[in-house]
Amino acid sequence: MDNSVEQQRQHFNEISEKYFSARKDPNHLLLKELIWKNFLSRNKRIAPEIRRVLEPMCGMAEGYDILSKHLIEHMEYHGFDYSEKMVEFAKEVRPTLFIEWDDVTSFKASDNPYDMIILIGGLHHVYSRAPEVIKNLAQSLRSGGYFINFEPTQNNWLTRFVRNRIYKSNDIFDEDTEQGFDYSDLDRYFREAGYTKVDQVYPGLSAYVLYYNPDAFPLLNIGGKAAVRFLFALDRLFWGNLIGRKLSFATMSLWKKS
Repeated sequence: MDNSVEQQRQHFNEISEKYFSARKDPNHLLLKELIWKNFLSRNKRIAPEIRRVLEPMCGMAEGYDILSKHLIEHMEYHGFDYSEKMVEFAKEVRPTLFIEWDDVTSFKASDNPYDMIILIGGLHHVYSRAPEVIKNLAQSLRSGGYFINFEPTQNNWLTRFVRNRIYKSNDIFDEDTEQGFDYSDLDRYFREAGYTKVDQVYPGLSAYVLYYNPDAFPLLNIGGKAAVRFLFALDRLFWGNLIGRKLSFATMSLWKKS
């Protein structure tokens, strides 16, 4: 484990309890439900192809919860994370799942490849190693398998400036090792690793800014479920077009291994 990854591991161990608690916020949970329900419902056709799922940097195994609710009810699941604290939390929440400690930058592929990888907000924690991580994980995926990824991105100078200021001023983030991706860079990393884009949306708009990170921005978590639904409906008008891509603070993608 290199120094930057070790620094991130220590950082996440320090903030894990705050992170775990904030992810129970009702506005956050509703927004996450709306985002994933809409994205996976439009890709329901791939469900019969999925049996074995790998979730790197799994946190609390939210990828399992999302997939089992919105795409496939039964799967063989393997999750891992480099934060011992997060692995501990995940095992408490999902004691029947196979979840272990491992480092995504040195993860070794098994002889039995997976049908899907789901990685939610993890790559930006190993920003400097992201291209090699994406390529390395491809070795764990069968030919024709799928990779779902959701990451903080920016596609104009203003969103880049705002995010950089936030990372410098908010201790929930580790400025030295953690960054959002320029949209074009992240897109290129996947293509260079041998993936073809199947679907992509840009949900990092108004509802995301207010409700997706209540641990980082508690003062923005205003209004109730009606506000979440209204803003999400508004964002949906843009989350699949060029305007959404330009303004969004996050990108959700479905890739297929060639």
